Amino acid sequence: MLKNGDAIEVKKIETLRSGIALNSSYPKDKLLADSQMITNACRLCENWYKKDLIYVIGSLKNNTLKKLWFIYGDCYAANKEIYEKIKDKISDGINELPGVEFSETNELGRVNKLDPLGITYLRIRGMWGMENPIKVFDYIPQINLKSEFSVNVIMLKEKYLSFPQKDINNIEQLIGLNFSIQDIKIKSPNNPAKLLDAKLLSYSRLV
Repeated sequence: MLKNGDAIEVKKIETLRSGIALNSSYPKDKLLADSQMITNACRLCENWYKKDLIYVIGSLKNNTLKKLWFIYGDCYAANKEIYEKIKDKISDGINELPGVEFSETNELGRVNKLDPLGITYLRIRGMWGMENPIKVFDYIPQINLKSEFSVNVIMLKEKYLSFPQKDINNIEQLIGLNFSIQDIKIKSPNNPAKLLDAKLLSYSRLV
């Protein structure tokens, strides 16, 4: 987390188009202080309740960074109710199995005493993942994927305009041959039929 700023989740993938492994944590549009998936040190580091979350995804080829994405969570993930509803349905179904003993857990479930000695247990974990941004945003023609190296930043227009005007001016002064800022429309993660006003900041290098 950035002090008094946004939260960042960094992911590295070894191929340009492979999925993003999130492991036991479902995708997030925002980072919430009451989340069970963060540490107390993170929760208590400052006075906060909700932070914007940036997914930073680097794609490597032969240990060389080829694509770098900065995507705000509210452009990439649905709200938490979508994922928690599915998680709770699976967990409830597991806990309704007859004839087995369960323990309280933050995972999908834990089944105890699975053998005659009662010494074996089974932890049931969710392994969440998301599609690669290349696939998620393949309907946006302004994204250049042909360059040898590229950086793409996607955020809602509202977020872009929330930055201090001085910072916006400094960023826009960089617009040139290799760097651009464009208005785009993206599908709402909560309703793909709805288009959201967003900004695409792109840098590309041919070699």
